[in-house]
Amino acid sequence: MVGWIDFERPEEIDTLRRLAAHPKFLGLRPMIQDISDVGWMLRPELDWAFRAICDLDLTFDALGFPRHIEYFSALLARYPGMRVVLDHCLKPMITDESPESFDEWARGIARLASGTGAYCKLSGLVTEAKDDWRREDLAYYSDHVIEVFGVDRVMWGSDWPVCRLRCEYETWYETALSLVSHLSDADQARIFGGTASEFYRIG
Repeated sequence: MVGWIDFERPEEIDTLRRLAAHPKFLGLRPMIQDISDVGWMLRPELDWAFRAICDLDLTFDALGFPRHIEYFSALLARYPGMRVVLDHCLKPMITDESPESFDEWARGIARLASGTGAYCKLSGLVTEAKDDWRREDLAYYSDHVIEVFGVDRVMWGSDWPVCRLRCEYETWYETALSLVSHLSDADQARIFGGTASEFYRIG
């Protein structure tokens, strides 16, 4: 279970400590993608929450867009010991087919991969694509994520039920399998289970 507390209420520390004691509670995911302040995560009054994530050895799911990359980079520099996974490849704008859009996202993701210890979820790509998306539309993005993070820091995610905005779960799962079919069986197993098991310390 990756849950949520109100990061803007320091008194929630007691709630977080209680939740952290449960063996199935693994981390936190604030809905940063829906917050109008793009630099929200760097507010000083939120430091207590990120310190608590580190102190309680929880994970942090970074849910945002390409516009958040520089802010996540600064946050991870502030808390280098925090276990972080970038959700949905940070939602590249696949509907924008301009080279500039891809290049901006690709450069930012590469900086996060090389400059931090963050992991990345291979998920959410279909929901950022066009209604009539094709496998090839997603391959540019999945290939880049795997290249810069390596299979040891990439984990597949279903994004169910949100993926149903574009396709059924089975279609996304089969597409994702095809996106990594060029990898060895061991590397595919890592992406489809091993990485997540290690990151979230389950199993």
